[in-house]
Amino acid sequence: MPEGDTVYRTARSLDQALRGNILTGCDIRVPAFATVDLTGQTVHEVVSYGKHLLHRVGETSIHSHLKMEGAWHLYRPGTRWHRPAFQARIVLQTLEWVAVGFELGILELVPTRAESEVVGYLGPDLLGPDWSAVDGAEATNRLAARPDQPVILALADQRNLAGLGNVYVNELCFLRGLLPTRPMAEVSDIAGLVALARRLLLANKDRDERTTTGNLRRGAQVWVYGRGGQPCRRCGTRISRGTLGRSDVEQRNTFWCSRCQI
Repeated sequence: MPEGDTVYRTARSLDQALRGNILTGCDIRVPAFATVDLTGQTVHEVVSYGKHLLHRVGETSIHSHLKMEGAWHLYRPGTRWHRPAFQARIVLQTLEWVAVGFELGILELVPTRAESEVVGYLGPDLLGPDWSAVDGAEATNRLAARPDQPVILALADQRNLAGLGNVYVNELCFLRGLLPTRPMAEVSDIAGLVALARRLLLANKDRDERTTTGNLRRGAQVWVYGRGGQPCRRCGTRISRGTLGRSDVEQRNTFWCSRCQI
């Protein structure tokens, strides 16, 4: 599933192409909104909030979430799409661009004034342009309010702070020396953990290739994620691999160094 930095870049690309332009075509291919036509209305902006996207068109917000298979593509009118048309869930067209949302996990329309109905439950957005000490404190408090939850699950829970996916939560646990299964009650510096999470996303939001090690060379970009059985970059211990989730259907791959993380 795309992480917050990927969704941020998607929103930025869509915003650069669509902002201030009038829709010359609108085709929504989900039954609940198939009769809605926003043609003739102006795209005010496209923004991200955590892993969610919001196209603000006229007085309507198009809320989408990529989930596992979704993607937004931009094409010039008349050019061939890179994915089959039957996967398209929405097509927005201006004079210069065609924006296509393929296999979106969530696609719904709400009045812009009511956006809180679809994203209001989320914690502070780590890439929010107006992030402040207040947001950091709120995220810290939300994590602290989950004392029995394993740290890796608390970080991945978008209700606590928005934007972290499985890569980042595994890497954050390593960087802070925390076993993924350690309960939040035993994390001594939650505020520092939140601050590090934001720094990592900020460092990667303008990169096509993500890195948490600071090294962009292929194969050297992460500390533990996806490296099960390989030597720890710090101590040489073999990286362990397992699964962890809030339920049987939410199990995620988990990676850690049994020596560096306690």
